[in-house]
Amino acid sequence: MPLFSSPPKSVCFLRLSAIGDVCHAVAAVQALQQYWPETKVTWIIGQVEAQLLQGLDNVELIVFDKKSGWSGMKAVWQQLQGRHFDALIHMQLALRASLLTLGIRAQYKVGFHRKRAKEGQWLFTNCKITDTASTHVLDSFFSFIEYLGVPRTLPTWSMPISETERAFARQQLDHKPSVIICPAASKDERNWLTERYAQFADYVVSQGYQVVLCGSPAPREQLLAKQIADLMTQPVINLVGKTSLKQLTAILGEAKLVLAPDSGPAHIATTQGTPVLGLYAHSNPKRTGPYFNIEDVVSVYEDNVTKQQGKPLTELAWSTRAKGADLMQGIAISVVIERFEHMMKGVALND
Repeated sequence: MPLFSSPPKSVCFLRLSAIGDVCHAVAAVQALQQYWPETKVTWIIGQVEAQLLQGLDNVELIVFDKKSGWSGMKAVWQQLQGRHFDALIHMQLALRASLLTLGIRAQYKVGFHRKRAKEGQWLFTNCKITDTASTHVLDSFFSFIEYLGVPRTLPTWSMPISETERAFARQQLDHKPSVIICPAASKDERNWLTERYAQFADYVVSQGYQVVLCGSPAPREQLLAKQIADLMTQPVINLVGKTSLKQLTAILGEAKLVLAPDSGPAHIATTQGTPVLGLYAHSNPKRTGPYFNIEDVVSVYEDNVTKQQGKPLTELAWSTRAKGADLMQGIAISVVIERFEHMMKGVALND
């Protein structure tokens, strides 16, 4: 039986980070809004992630600064003083997020099934979703709203990107058919090899596309982009560190294809309907891959993790990671080019 037989008056979502997971959560939040348009939605979210989602239709964002510790938690609780939600949807396993729930009043506090509730999350909730089988993070997020009473649908997104940001993207790409490379993951070991990014980019330019490098202003990302550009023999546009998150989203939306390792931009591109060629070695792409392009991922994850664990994938926990600083070396340039050609077959340059 679903938790609610009629629309709840108010629901609070708690998902602070990271960018990719927040993109998955948007689809679940908007599916709830489509089914229960009268339900008031509040979302407690991280500071960086809020930059992407500011202006999300009919969603009250309450920003939590993770770096501020207890004072940040108290600031959130103060904003919610005197308020009581019909349900709190606790979508984050980190202990810090669970502690944050202590000052949020809700009749039902819904968390992951105990089999999946790491860091003692189950201690902070009074309802558990039944889902233990979903592989992909997005599907497990949809299990939360299904538990409330919202029927399962295909994920869709309406991101708060303005016409100004869309115009910026068109101007930067100059209306040319573009392939975007977002080379940096959150950890350097999850990046593909610099020279292979450069080789792939040169090949793509030779096929008539413009290549654009995108990423955050982090020094390590800017250095990686410079190294890729320096190794290339063909021209490249380097926008790393030169866009806001919303401008980046608009640019990804204008692309013919996005190449990325396990990273936020891969999932942002999915929200824009842009095909994503994902590169995976450390995490299971069936769990964290670009949702509509899982079959297009180039992955050496299964080989690595089964070798390291000595067990087949079916016997491993859904979140098991492969470990090692050189695993991405296993992804050959020839395989990535072959996958690119397959994905672009039938796509006209001037569409």
